[in-house]
Amino acid sequence: MFGTAFRQLRYSTAILRNRRIRPADLERIARDLIETLAEFGEPGEDSVLLPGQSGAVDPAVRRTVTTRSLRATARAAARSTPYYRQVFESLALAPDTLTPETWRQVPVTPKSALRGLPAAFVSAASAPSLMALTTGTSGTPTTVWYSRAEVEIMVALSTVSAVLGMGLRPRHAVAYAGCSRATLPLLNVVESVTRIGAAFVQLGTVEPAVALDRLATPLGLRGKAPQITHLTVSASYLSALVEEAEQYGWQAGDFGLESVGVGGEVLSEPLRRRAEEVFGARVTSSYMMTETVPSGGTPCDAGHLHHTTEFGHLEVLDPETYEPTPPGEVGVIVQTPYVPYRECTLLLRYDTGDLVRLPETPPECALAHMPATSPILGRWSGPVSRTVTTRSLLDLLEAEREVPLPARYALEERPGGPPLLHVLTRRGSAAGSPGKAGLLGRLEDRATAAGLALGAVVLHDDPAGLPPVNPVRADLREHTFEPARPAAAPLGSPA
Repeated sequence: MFGTAFRQLRYSTAILRNRRIRPADLERIARDLIETLAEFGEPGEDSVLLPGQSGAVDPAVRRTVTTRSLRATARAAARSTPYYRQVFESLALAPDTLTPETWRQVPVTPKSALRGLPAAFVSAASAPSLMALTTGTSGTPTTVWYSRAEVEIMVALSTVSAVLGMGLRPRHAVAYAGCSRATLPLLNVVESVTRIGAAFVQLGTVEPAVALDRLATPLGLRGKAPQITHLTVSASYLSALVEEAEQYGWQAGDFGLESVGVGGEVLSEPLRRRAEEVFGARVTSSYMMTETVPSGGTPCDAGHLHHTTEFGHLEVLDPETYEPTPPGEVGVIVQTPYVPYRECTLLLRYDTGDLVRLPETPPECALAHMPATSPILGRWSGPVSRTVTTRSLLDLLEAEREVPLPARYALEERPGGPPLLHVLTRRGSAAGSPGKAGLLGRLEDRATAAGLALGAVVLHDDPAGLPPVNPVRADLREHTFEPARPAAAPLGSPA
């Protein structure tokens, strides 16, 4: 126990003084937590003090730590990266004079700059080891480099989070249904799950019928649950699984899932409810992105997304002017991941493109000591994306069983008027059929009730007639030699 306390003290000292973190300290802290599980079955009461748990901190102490972290991160970026060296020299900015109040003197970094020349953001003082790419569903994939030390730090933090946040224990079995090209999250999940002693199953984004078969298949492993207990998945691929399960009559009793963790895309409330009904498991969604890890967001029971202050600095700004977003309004997340957690690709005031709404009044929930926003609303792509958000459209469409999942839709912007919403419905519905008319009426009524400024809703039952739609992660389908199990006709279809 003395060794554990000493390592936590050394880690805390490194953070307070913005010195380099010893990955071995974090790894050992995670191992100590696992050993505590093995001996006592549950983590100790002092687990709230572990890295990433973001307990309440005195505001004066928090401001001091924030100031030191911002200065250290700016100093490292200005000294060691070509991009920020030019920025600070051209503006005659001195990193050691910056405060949270004057941090806005540093220009916002657009995503296009990182995409255009990722090497310009890599510190000359680092040793690049792992290149991670984003999926590219919203444009050209973004490249981020990590050092070996950063990877080890993230794995250790992920292990602590899996034990305390997910409640992962050695008896569990975790399936990862993300794209295998997602190197960093896949590595994190594999390492953290296996270090805890749980079992790991790589599903990938295979045909939904194959994935459901694997989720339902008994494991037959001594000391493990009878079936896979945890599923990690993107929202759109989860919707593809729900579509397959509903169409072919899968029941919650067919699976052994206890928890489904969703990330990478907007999870609508209707999809959450339908997935919980299909799988009989709690479905939750957190926020993390490749460029800004380990900074992220955790949902609370009151519906907020709370953002960690330990790993980075959060701003919510107007996506057009980059002025601070007032309470109750929609803005874009601008994030600065701190050194010493990050030492390879360094980013200052990075425009993530992710839209959120600020609470109108300060929250009073259990996580009120952490900055709060709404869940992610979607991606900024122009003024319409702020008023008709991805979340509002998915909440509208994924509640309708006549709209196949993943929902395919397109917004057609019109000069001087509200956009048209084009929606793909199930095949076989003629434009004038009673069912089609009923669906159209429901969508129009619900869109009006939700305050969506739409010119009209246009239904299509042929994908060829639909305007171009944005790709989703479920489209990153991986091929397998394993055929989908022959299945009966979908429920409700002709014999």
